[in-house]
Amino acid sequence: MNTKVKLKEVYEPKQQYKAFYTGGTVAWKPDGQQFLCQNEGTISIVSIDNLHEPITLGEEQTDSEIVEDVIFTFAVDNAGTSIVSGHRSGLLKLWDGETNKVRKMWKTMHQGPISRMVFNPSDSVIASGGADSTVRLWDPNEQVCLGTVRGCEGMINVIVFHPDVDSKILVAVGDDTKIRAWNYDTRKLIKTFEGHFSRVTGVSFSQDRKHIVSSGRDKILILWNFETQQAVKTIPVYESLESVIVLPVGITIGGIKLKKEKIYAACGGEDGVVKVWEMTGAKIIYKQSNSLVAKASEEGGLAITHLFYSETLGRMAIVSADHNILVHECESFECAHQLSGFSDEILDLVLFGKNDRYLAMATNSNDFKVYDVNTMNCQLVKGHTDIVMSLAANDRYLLSSSKDHSIRLWSFSEDPFAIQCVAIGLKHTNVVGCVTLSKHSGSLCASVSQDRCLKTWKIPKKFKEETEDELPRLQCALTELAHEKDINCVCISPNDRLIATGSQDKTAKLWDASDLSVVGVFRGHTRGIWAVRFSPVDQILLTNAADCCIKLWSLEDMTCLKTFEGHDSSVLRVEFLTNGMQLLSAGADGLLKLWSIKTSECLQTLDRHENRIWALCLTRDESVFYSGGSDSQLIQWHDVTESKRQQELDQRKETLLQEQELNNLLSERKLLKALRLSLNLDRPLSTLKIVNEVIKTQEQGLDDTIRKLTNDHKERLLRHAIEWNTNSKNCRPAQLALQVLLQETLAGRFQVSELNKHLEASLPYTERHFKRLTEYMKDLKFVEYSLHCMQPHATKMD
Repeated sequence: MNTKVKLKEVYEPKQQYKAFYTGGTVAWKPDGQQFLCQNEGTISIVSIDNLHEPITLGEEQTDSEIVEDVIFTFAVDNAGTSIVSGHRSGLLKLWDGETNKVRKMWKTMHQGPISRMVFNPSDSVIASGGADSTVRLWDPNEQVCLGTVRGCEGMINVIVFHPDVDSKILVAVGDDTKIRAWNYDTRKLIKTFEGHFSRVTGVSFSQDRKHIVSSGRDKILILWNFETQQAVKTIPVYESLESVIVLPVGITIGGIKLKKEKIYAACGGEDGVVKVWEMTGAKIIYKQSNSLVAKASEEGGLAITHLFYSETLGRMAIVSADHNILVHECESFECAHQLSGFSDEILDLVLFGKNDRYLAMATNSNDFKVYDVNTMNCQLVKGHTDIVMSLAANDRYLLSSSKDHSIRLWSFSEDPFAIQCVAIGLKHTNVVGCVTLSKHSGSLCASVSQDRCLKTWKIPKKFKEETEDELPRLQCALTELAHEKDINCVCISPNDRLIATGSQDKTAKLWDASDLSVVGVFRGHTRGIWAVRFSPVDQILLTNAADCCIKLWSLEDMTCLKTFEGHDSSVLRVEFLTNGMQLLSAGADGLLKLWSIKTSECLQTLDRHENRIWALCLTRDESVFYSGGSDSQLIQWHDVTESKRQQELDQRKETLLQEQELNNLLSERKLLKALRLSLNLDRPLSTLKIVNEVIKTQEQGLDDTIRKLTNDHKERLLRHAIEWNTNSKNCRPAQLALQVLLQETLAGRFQVSELNKHLEASLPYTERHFKRLTEYMKDLKFVEYSLHCMQPHATKMD
């Protein structure tokens, strides 16, 4: 091993990517640059261009505390400068959209939770609908209730104001399938639209304001004449709908220009596809062909939950039931941005591309995600029909495996990023749990499955052209029934000659890649093995298992060289670092550990995850690694060893300079200046010597010097004085310092944390000193009395 290579000692988290949308209300700001998403009991504000630092409004829940006043719903005003949120406590809070601070709050009179909120076109009125079947109107400036409209039944699901600024019409829908309109100034019901047979999910006004379009879970779209309250057209769409928006006239959708005299509505529902209907003719003029939203798994299920149109950007946003937000250019309907709001359980991670620019992530989903690590913009990659279990990559390809018993090979290109499935392997008969790719030749990949088989696959230099019916098939080169139980992991050696596997049968096996003959068997673990890795420089194999152990094995004689014990739960993943001199391990308890192989010492324990860590991946230079697990968190860690060493070196230099200056001040008898410096260095003994010297020389100004100290220096002096006070030799300087500091505390010029604790520590010793000094006083008085009595009898000496 190269001993000149410096070991890594400290990693720190730089970015922590958590969920920003877990279902519920979503709003798109008028400028089109930010989304506001309901994230459990808070609101997350995310930029469509950069996800590095989302803003959170509301109280975040921690492990130790459960937030009581969670946010149920919210709304954004038409200028994008104010946000109103409805809380469990019954409060409405008005937030400043620029500072993200609460400007005002007031109590609502709803009986139960608030389900919907919306601003009117002039932002002078807020409407809130709740589970009590009422819609209440509020003045956001005066925080007063302007009135209540009643008539809906059940939970309020939809609230829409008439788009004209001067109009006083409010439309609301409850659970009773009727659409009602009120004059909210007079609170009189003026219109009722009856025609749906199931829950109404969306209402949108036409551009001419004479019609409205409604969608419902009864699988129909209805065009209504707003004046006559009659259904002009009822269109069966054969899917349960969740959202509808009337599109502006004259725009282009998917290459089709919308005519000005017609009414066009875009809708989305359980099919996961956006469709644009010409309402009067009941015709589909555009149907999305490039949908990234999976169809609902059952009839009446959820796929698309919200649709938005931004006139500023000329784009449409689609929100899916699996918490993804997709922004499409309307003209071509190509996807411009993909935001993943919730990753669920992260199963695997792999970096690929030039300079490790892209991060592929497998979660509890049929699709895996590819992130640009510079912006964290996401791209969904569809292909598998069941949950993706494992990922692997080299310079040319990305390989994935799934519960659908298949593996898929993907080619990718950069700038702009594009990924395409080039081949599929279908020989396994059960869940394919792990795959690996050759990094040396790039012509070999291997897979293991719950069918207990190890398979190797040939990757040709050129693939046959894809036909419309099916993808080219990967050729399975070799198959071996490898273990007695499920196989959890597989790895190809750096020179492509060996393959290692690990299984639930507690063994790891070494195979010859050319014919899959057994080279050796590694026995020693007492539970199933989760991962195997080859050392990048030595003839060593690493295994980690559910028995909380990590073992290093010799490939020459199959003996165990070392065992690392330190995890208190299953070790799920381990990677080599620093030319094979270090290990990075991840456990089921959410802890990461950094090890030195030479000393078997754990150099650092990293604790940021809240549950099992399934995935680890490192950049080529090992300066950054990513971890992900069942807590849905993706954390980016950076190697800060050199910067920490430099900080320590700089601090040591600074300390030496200050010590030299302290010695100079002491030699020059500048005691009071030396006192400040000694406190700055946090040296109790030096400070004691200085105070004793001041008392001895009866130098004036000690009290003033202590009073002019900073609060931090005073607190240090207090700790030092309490420490001196434990020794009777030092009681005088200790009591002198304590007296001045307590006077400063009483005067309010010294704020000390844990004052009671400090006083409790000093009181017993102070009482003991006082008792001792009292006894000394008695003795002195007795000596004085004796001398006074002896004086008359004293013989005068010549």
